[in-house]
Order: sequence, then structure tokens, then C-alpha cells
Amino acid sequence: MRKDSTKVWPLKYEQLLHIEEHDFTMRPGFGGSAVPVGIDVQIESIDSISEVNMDFTMTFYLRHYWKDERLSIPSTTNKSMTFDHRLIQKIWVPDIFFVHSKRSFIHVTTVENVMLRIHPDGNVLFCLRITVSAMCFMDFSRFPLDTQNCSLELESYAYNEEDLMLYWKRGNRSLNTDEHISLSQFFIEEFSACSGFAFYSSTGWYNRLFINFVLRRRIFFFVLQTYFPATLMVILSWVSFWIDRRAVPARVSLGITTVLTMSMIISGVSASVPQVSYLKAVDVYLGVSSLCVFLSVIEYAAVNYLTTVGEWKQFRKTGKISGMYNIDAVQAMAFDGCYYDSETDMDQTSFSLHSEEDSIRGRVTGSPSADSSWMKRRKSLGGQVGRIVLENNHVIDTYSRVLFPVVYIIFNLFYWGIYV
Repeated sequence: MRKDSTKVWPLKYEQLLHIEEHDFTMRPGFGGSAVPVGIDVQIESIDSISEVNMDFTMTFYLRHYWKDERLSIPSTTNKSMTFDHRLIQKIWVPDIFFVHSKRSFIHVTTVENVMLRIHPDGNVLFCLRITVSAMCFMDFSRFPLDTQNCSLELESYAYNEEDLMLYWKRGNRSLNTDEHISLSQFFIEEFSACSGFAFYSSTGWYNRLFINFVLRRRIFFFVLQTYFPATLMVILSWVSFWIDRRAVPARVSLGITTVLTMSMIISGVSASVPQVSYLKAVDVYLGVSSLCVFLSVIEYAAVNYLTTVGEWKQFRKTGKISGMYNIDAVQAMAFDGCYYDSETDMDQTSFSLHSEEDSIRGRVTGSPSADSSWMKRRKSLGGQVGRIVLENNHVIDTYSRVLFPVVYIIFNLFYWGIYV
């Protein structure tokens, strides 16, 4: 019967690597110079960026390179040996951790994603597949026209620079990324690797490695969801300047509607970003837009007040109230939508109504001259109504039609010129 060699394999690799002959709780070269540990990273994906939590989640392959002569293997072929996670518990490995990390884990599907490769001369490659959620200190002063700089920092937990020298294995080429990495709200503009030091008063200086990446926000989403609706509400508020000053329900309801809509837009934006104590770029735009909408409501309050005061002064001076309170004027408005302040305007309205009746009779009898007369009177009536609307405007409305759009256009030129 053939003997099963797998039953004695654990004893063979332990004897081959001299695991029982050495104390692997101590670093290689203990008592001497610092052990160099090279690092390189293959970024698989950036899973998410959270502005509310100010963090990011990244999945990547982390590879460690170092030399441990205690693991030297006598070999004539110079071939390396590959092991899984079970050997990690029996030898020394670098104790790398992620600074400012919130959560991290090694993937375990279908088995623990850990690889250990040992070369005959004692050079070791230790590879992990890890997902890390770490802090990203964001500045929202230009949100949503902002660019964020995030970094993932690696450092030895126990060994300071006298015991372990952490460095990028291949310099700037030590950081590799997947070509298909993309985010829904950001453009990934740059990845870079750098190194530095960290000082702790109780334990000294430590080597620290940085994975830096620059994120530029995609603006089109916010143009559709925030800037365009806000601009539309401001333009809609200007419509009230062209509505008759005596049409109180129309102008008041339009003003209140635009103010409430602006409040909803501001609430929606506030829910998607942290409650920071400084102004953001979107706050400036929405604040000015809300002010323009609010001032359009205040403008009509001033127009209505001054109109009332003027009519009261006219009543005290002439003893006659203007056509605003005339029943015939109200009835005339039911036909053409305009109030009239004078008897002349009422006569014109009466004339236009009789003219329309005559033209209808003419069309019934089939008279071509009646049709021609009706068209001329119709055009004449349109011109008279336009003139009456313009003459009945308050001077504040007249200036507001120009002033409000000009000021808002100038603000937009400055805003987009500064932040873009």
C-alpha cells in the first residue's frame, strides 16, 4: 500500500523553513540595523466617497517585501515556494496599519485572500487583498465646484524607524491602479505615492507612506438638480413685474410659490453635505437667488402700498375714487384682464365689445367687409390694451424689469468666474 505523503507535509515545511529553530516573535536582524520593508499597492477600486461622513472606501492589493535569512531554503533550482494564510501565524511579518482608518478587513471569499511567497535566499513576498474605510479631511468652501485631496496612510504599529524602515518598493511606480476605476460624482484626476515621518512623544519617529489621490466633482448633476431650478425660480419671480399691479392674488401667490420652492431646494442641498460652520459655494448662489426672490415679493409690497397711498391722496384731492372701485371696470376686466382708471378707457372697452358683436353679426350674414372691419378693430384694440397696461404700471415695476435681471446676470458672471 502506498504511503500518503500529505500526512507528514507539515513536518517537512517546518523543518525546511527551520521554524522550530528560530524565535519568530522578534524581527529579522534584531539588535542590528532597521529591517527594510518595501511596499507596493495595486488599487482595485474606490468603492464610495461620503461627504456626510467625510470618508472613502477603497479595495486594493497590499504587497510587502523584506528579507528574513531565517527562512533561507537550500535549493539547486532557485525556485520560490508559495504558502497560504496558515503559515502567517508561525513567522514574523510587518505590522502595517492604516492611519485614520474607520473599518478594514481582509477578504475571505472563497478562502482568506493572503499569499506568502518565500525565495531560497530568504526574500519574502507577503500579499493581502484588503478593503479600508478611512477619513478624508474635506474642504467644502467651494462645494459643489470643489476638488478634494484624500490620502491613505500606512505605518508600522510597533516598530519605529530604528527597527523598521518602510519605503515604496519601486518609487513612484509602486502605486498602480485599474484603468476602469470611476466614480459617479467625481473625476479621479491623479494618484501619487509619497513618504514621510510621524512623531509620537512616547515612542519616537515612524516611517509613514501616503497614497494620495485627487478628486474633482462632476458638476452636471448639481447644475440639473440645484443651479437650474434656482435660476428658474428667480426668473419666474420676475414675471410678477409684468402683471398688473392691482392683480393682488396673482402677484402674491406667485411670490409665495417661488419663495417656498427656493426653501425646498436649499433643504435638499443641506441634507447631502455635512453641517459645516462656513459658507459653501452653493450657499452663496442659493442665498443670493433666495434674496432676489424675496426682494421681488417686497417690491410688490412697496408697489401696492404706494398705489394705495396715491389713490387715497387722489380721493382727498378730487373727492373721487379711481376706477379701481368702479363696478363697470371690474366687469370690463372679466373680458380683457385689465383694469381702467378713466372713463375714456371704459368707453374704449365698451366700443371694442360692441365692435366684436357687430363683427359676429357680419360673419353670420356673410359680409366680407364686416370681416375686414373686425380685424382692423381687433388690431386697434390690441394696441390700446398694450398701451393701457404700460401706462398703468408703477415706476418701481418699470425699473425692476431691468434692474433685477441685470444685477442677477452680473452676479452670475462674478460667481462662475471666481469658482470655476
